[in-house]
Amino acid sequence: DMTQTTAITPYRSLDNAHGNNELLDMLLAKGPKNDAALARALEVAPPVISKIRHGRLPIGASLLIRMHEVFDVSIRELKRIARAEVPA
Repeated sequence: DMTQTTAITPYRSLDNAHGNNELLDMLLAKGPKNDAALARALEVAPPVISKIRHGRLPIGASLLIRMHEVFDVSIRELKRIARAEVPA
């Protein structure tokens, strides 16, 4: 019997630094004045935002959910922005 159960693909961290910066900038446009204010809104330590900006930290699932809850942007849209390719 060759039937396979469809496995749910594991969450892939958003580790594209360019896309993650686009995502952070989009969230900043929704109200927070700077990265420190954004960190407070997302309830993370300010260095977390800095590390994401510099490509040293991916955006994990829990942070993605916080972005969705706080800024009312769909998970799908957040992922779409974060995975955008660098314009040629």
